[in-house]
Amino acid sequence: MSVSTPPPRGATYRMIWRWHFYSGLFCLPFIVWLSLTGMIYLFKPQIEPFLERSYAHVAHGPAQPPFVQVAAALAAVPGGVLNAYELPQTSDQATRILIGKGPRVIRVFVDPSTAQVLHVVDENDRFMRVIFYLHGELLSGTPGSMLVELAASWTIVMLLTGLYLWWPRGGRLRGVLVPRLGAGGRVFWRDLHAVTGFWISLMALFLLVSGLPWSKSWGGMLKTVRQTYAQSVVAQDWTIGSAAERQTNRAANTPVADEHAHMAGMGAMAETGRVDPDAYSPLDHLVPAVAKLGWPAPVLISPPSKLTPAWSARTDTQNRPQRVEARLDPASGAIVSQVRFADRPLLDRLIGYGVAVHEGQLFAPLNQVLGVVSALGLLTMAVSSVVLWWRRRPAGTLGAPAAHAKARSPVVVVALVCVLGVLLPLLGATLVLVVVVERIVLRRFPAARHVLGLTAPSIENANVRSAR
Repeated sequence: MSVSTPPPRGATYRMIWRWHFYSGLFCLPFIVWLSLTGMIYLFKPQIEPFLERSYAHVAHGPAQPPFVQVAAALAAVPGGVLNAYELPQTSDQATRILIGKGPRVIRVFVDPSTAQVLHVVDENDRFMRVIFYLHGELLSGTPGSMLVELAASWTIVMLLTGLYLWWPRGGRLRGVLVPRLGAGGRVFWRDLHAVTGFWISLMALFLLVSGLPWSKSWGGMLKTVRQTYAQSVVAQDWTIGSAAERQTNRAANTPVADEHAHMAGMGAMAETGRVDPDAYSPLDHLVPAVAKLGWPAPVLISPPSKLTPAWSARTDTQNRPQRVEARLDPASGAIVSQVRFADRPLLDRLIGYGVAVHEGQLFAPLNQVLGVVSALGLLTMAVSSVVLWWRRRPAGTLGAPAAHAKARSPVVVVALVCVLGVLLPLLGATLVLVVVVERIVLRRFPAARHVLGLTAPSIENANVRSAR
């Protein structure tokens, strides 16, 4: 019995299948991790109030002036300065006051009726902040951010190659748009993998692309492009890089806006630790003036800084198209100037919409449900791919589809790869590395080539695979 030579189309199909296999092999652990942490973060607006429920109803009388509450918070953090005063959402809720101390940002909960400090916590120690850093950089700073970016880039390759493999070659719907759940065995798992991938691929691709502006490498390049070509002096409304670098930027008063709270940093405090009454007394009439604006929570009022040499207020709602920031007259509380979402450059607005969808807040709660469905779909694809691999893996090899000597890359595929390599530089660099290792280094290691499926399959193995 002989094995017929696959037609060129079959060779191309096998080549793309190989890229799908190896991109999935690298990405699967990250897909599981990002899906789980992402699902948790989607419900930040529900989780944070639950975790802070002890501070939801604490006031039992008229509120003390904001300046008195700030003084109590500063006394709880010796050597600190006021970064922002967060407007309480209800009259009996604890006031959140953000204090800067060196590179750290500390959140102080104050009973507004007694000015008693109830709780002090470092911003980076809060549960949802930890989840954010786990999701975006694996709690590893810049290396973690770049690794997540690399995984996201290869996941894009995995989804695009998967759509090519899924593309129907006939007129049937079952197994293409509808899984054959009653088929059992390998057909069941194949359909579960392929059909789920088709239905969630668009949202998954959107989530991957919309998360890139936060990453250290890609986000840094985007920031450079924005600074070079933007015709606006409006500060960038998203952050990049690691947690440590963001904290350093806040301490240095560089133009950085955090994705969760505006830490404009700076205040006035004597070396003795005593609060200068003239520094923060404008809060007493700024707070009621800003509260009347009706901005979506959280709303923060910040003192002058090197970055913003005037009292300012902003809403840091996760639904970014609703964000507003303004400079205030400290004497009257009137708005001197303001920047609404519509006033931002087109690039900022596009990223703002993407980030809001990514975080599940553009049209919540439906947006949250859509995010959960996408994450569960990715997890389903991950589990089903492992089952498929385990069932079809030949003995002595990794189980990648075998390479074919006559495989040629179509012009469209080459062009798409080049475009992706340029748009996603970390992907481009690793693509070149993979090709060099496969074509040059592994030529000297026949055993490794066999394990990786770089040698032609034997007749026996081909027969085994066809039997399965």
